[in-house]
Amino acid sequence: MSTGLIIFLVVLFIVTLVATYYAFKQEEKKMKEYEEKGETPEEELKRSLEYEASSLKSNISLQVWIYIVTLILAAVLFVWYIS
Repeated sequence: MSTGLIIFLVVLFIVTLVATYYAFKQEEKKMKEYEEKGETPEEELKRSLEYEASSLKSNISLQVWIYIVTLILAAVLFVWYIS
């Protein structure tokens, strides 16, 4: 493979890791806020159930888009390199 393609794929991989880390830190920040509030067990259960319902819509979709874009760019570059 050409050096340029390898460098681009490594940079793309690093950007993907950074985006994943950013999403993780956002969730960690939310957890700290909830811990500081000192909620009752009933409030925590309600929040947990709401989180389960909403996380599939927000967190999973964000991760899926990050990796879809990464895979598409990698595939396009690979096809470009082959042709």
